[in-house]
Amino acid sequence: MRNMKKNFKWIFFFLVVLLFSACSGKKVSVKKLKLENLRQLNEKSYVCTFDGIKHDFIIEMPQKTGDSIPVVLLLHGYTHSADFMRATVGFHKEAGPRGYASVYVSGSISKYEKAGGIGWNSGIAEKGNADVEFLVALAEYLWKEYGFDKNKTFVAGFSNGGFMVHRLAIEAGNTFCAAVSVAGKMPEKIWNEQNRKNHIGFFQVTCEFDDVVPKKSDHTADVCRDPAIEDVMDYWAATNGLKNITSETIGRGSTLTKWTGKNKDREVWHLFVKDSHHFWPNEQLNSINTNSLILDFFDAN
Repeated sequence: MRNMKKNFKWIFFFLVVLLFSACSGKKVSVKKLKLENLRQLNEKSYVCTFDGIKHDFIIEMPQKTGDSIPVVLLLHGYTHSADFMRATVGFHKEAGPRGYASVYVSGSISKYEKAGGIGWNSGIAEKGNADVEFLVALAEYLWKEYGFDKNKTFVAGFSNGGFMVHRLAIEAGNTFCAAVSVAGKMPEKIWNEQNRKNHIGFFQVTCEFDDVVPKKSDHTADVCRDPAIEDVMDYWAATNGLKNITSETIGRGSTLTKWTGKNKDREVWHLFVKDSHHFWPNEQLNSINTNSLILDFFDAN
């Protein structure tokens, strides 16, 4: 009888821990490794290895500094690089004057594939590099080395980098307080492992004619295993406890929807860009300053 009671206590304790893990939105990383072989290439560029995989990153410091410096990790699209994203998106040009540090990060070729391009393990492939753990380790390094604010650490990504952002928001919500996915989707595997509750701001930028992101609006979700982006946004809003919805028209007929709630430090936004494809919207083509809008979102979170 004593053994039965003892076993019951352990089973109950295990169930409580399991339930807490499922509901907290803060999954503990199994592979707790640090950056290795870190060296500086020039004034802004660095290279390192993590779990035997080589990565490089570029740090753009803000023009004004203080006791609390927010930092944004920026993840490129498939086959691109940190340098390419810096040159094409130029997020630091807007972020620097507003006091944000920008860190452009390169993914790598998967060690599980014989051929392929540089990218991120967003959960689409059955196996992949330990990119969640790498980006968490990089954030921790940046906190320690540069004193960036742990409570104002953000991530934004484009395309494959945007897929990765959805995964990070699910699995590393205790590291990043808000995330932005531009032209990204949530892979089916990550959708199936979703948290019951989250505490992370999320901003999705979806272009009307983007055939990479499944949508109910054009029925592309009907023939895709990954969830419709409309369902994904409802998920982010619901699991963050946000019920108030507002909508406004910006740019050339684009729609910006915002979910807010009693929890003032987290919001969910969805920008649906009219007449655009798989792209990072800009003022010239869309009359939208996406970089400025992302910073507005980070300010709100």
